[in-house]
Amino acid sequence: MSTWVPVFCRRRTTRRWVMLGLVLGLVALAVPATASASVAPNATNDLDCNGWSASYGSARPAMKELCTDPIAVLNGKATRFIDNGWYVGHDEPSVKFISSQPGSGNRMTYVMQLPVDPAKPPTASGSVTDYGELSIAPWFGLPLCDPHSYPQNSCTPDSDSNSGSISDPGAAGSAFMELQFYPPGFTPFIDSASCSPTRWCSALTIDSLECTFGFATCNGNCEEPVNFAYIQHDGNPTGPPSPQLTDVSTFTPNRETLMMNGGDLLVVSISDPPGGFTTRVTDLTTGQSGVMVASAKNGFMNTNIADCTGNPFTFHAEYNTAKQQNQVPWAALEGGVLMEQEIGHGETCNSVTNQDPFDMTYPGGQSYSDPNVFDTCVGGAEGSPTAIGEGPCSGVICQNATTQGPTGPVACPTNNAASGALCEFADGFCFAAGTRTVQINGVPATESSRVDICYNNRFQNGDLDFDGTAYVPDWPDGSPNHPTSINYIGPFTGGRTYPQVQFETDIGGSSNLCNVATGAGCTVPPISAKFYPFWTLGSAQDSRSDGLSSSGSYGSSLCVWNFGNSLPNTKADFGKDAQYGTPDVARYGGTIISAPLPNPQLNTRCGSRRY
Repeated sequence: MSTWVPVFCRRRTTRRWVMLGLVLGLVALAVPATASASVAPNATNDLDCNGWSASYGSARPAMKELCTDPIAVLNGKATRFIDNGWYVGHDEPSVKFISSQPGSGNRMTYVMQLPVDPAKPPTASGSVTDYGELSIAPWFGLPLCDPHSYPQNSCTPDSDSNSGSISDPGAAGSAFMELQFYPPGFTPFIDSASCSPTRWCSALTIDSLECTFGFATCNGNCEEPVNFAYIQHDGNPTGPPSPQLTDVSTFTPNRETLMMNGGDLLVVSISDPPGGFTTRVTDLTTGQSGVMVASAKNGFMNTNIADCTGNPFTFHAEYNTAKQQNQVPWAALEGGVLMEQEIGHGETCNSVTNQDPFDMTYPGGQSYSDPNVFDTCVGGAEGSPTAIGEGPCSGVICQNATTQGPTGPVACPTNNAASGALCEFADGFCFAAGTRTVQINGVPATESSRVDICYNNRFQNGDLDFDGTAYVPDWPDGSPNHPTSINYIGPFTGGRTYPQVQFETDIGGSSNLCNVATGAGCTVPPISAKFYPFWTLGSAQDSRSDGLSSSGSYGSSLCVWNFGNSLPNTKADFGKDAQYGTPDVARYGGTIISAPLPNPQLNTRCGSRRY
């Protein structure tokens, strides 16, 4: 195991990565939930981030694209999760990091560089693509304690005494933390995917699950509540982060929201001090930083399964170490300390049609209205320039619904979007290229989209016929018409690296031709997809082709992680799509995962010179 201690900083004049040494200290204590009266939910909230609550309106109907994928356990076997009749899974290719080092499960540091988009504007054909079309949210993941989450048991923070086993009725109550990064170009975040036309932002999200062991009981009013807060310069959320009180301000960045540029070099620190689980992002390129603490003081809450009320709650990491078995028992992904890319939300089009206005009201007089939202993609990903995609919809009855077929999209066996079928019922929410006017609390604002695009998130949670931008070879590959890759180094904890990794993806759960009980038809790429992105390692060179705009200086020939396609400086691709391994039918066949492997970032040499 490596014992060198890295700290990275950026010289603006030389634009170099310099190893200075980073030492992080942490005291992780078991801090009880804050005692307080329960908080009643607003009528519109985020008590079900999938948007299918039986009693409450969704504060952000597009939130489903950023939810954690749950699984269900029926008659002792894991299967796809159905939320009030709706299948809610999507696609999350990941790297899980494994370590028995104390602290590896509750404090870690990554170094990452954000992608740079092409100089040319994106095209409907995908010949030119921006990163926001490929992945709406790269993120880092971690299990947190939540005694009011599945399976509704107590949880000891920062302790390997907790069980995360899918088959253990005594498993600890677990939440799934995702520190998400949102690419620019497609605003506003409240109904689209970006904080800014030109800059990145980041948010701390925490998903819980209101079900008892074995899914004997779930509260259909608040099945997957989520806490959400942007990373802020001053650490204060833009609006209420709790599932019960979320409103338009929660999802609207303000002047304190940390904004980052493509190409910026970041240090991402995750820790768990007594005051609450903490995420910090430091932009070494601009010298700015932001932080968010998941504390009761900041308005975070967990959720009562009986009545969906909220309890002010200070979250903490669940485990001490990142051992392989330290997981969230209800999540499709087997994480863990995770590095992930959220994909399968994006179809570019020649035009969009079938208007489907977005009009929301919130308690306290807040409101949001966007009349220029559509259901259906025309051309582009749909094939010929005049090919009509999925939708329009009247209620939950949709036209032109499709699903995965053996060679491409085929007709869905039902036109009822509420059937739970793994079908793409509408392309929406869709937005036309250019600017449009929305109303935020009655005040006009100008928002924009860089290309005609659909996010496949109105009814289903993603591109379930696999014809969108994520499933064709338009990923980072060194071409100036494609964005550069995100680059990662780490994670590190206490100056040490993580000795093992597993590659995984839960794409099988979203594949109609995948039998999650036997693993038959559960493939990467999914059947009929033309391409599936994969993880690689490459050298950190002065080259746009690997996403680095500067050289680095390391104490070893450490490689950087990339994601997408092979790059000119790729040193290892791990068999490309073969890296993801095989369906884990012993747990859930919709998750395709490799065996634990030696961490290749430590064992793949990326050149003999010092960078």
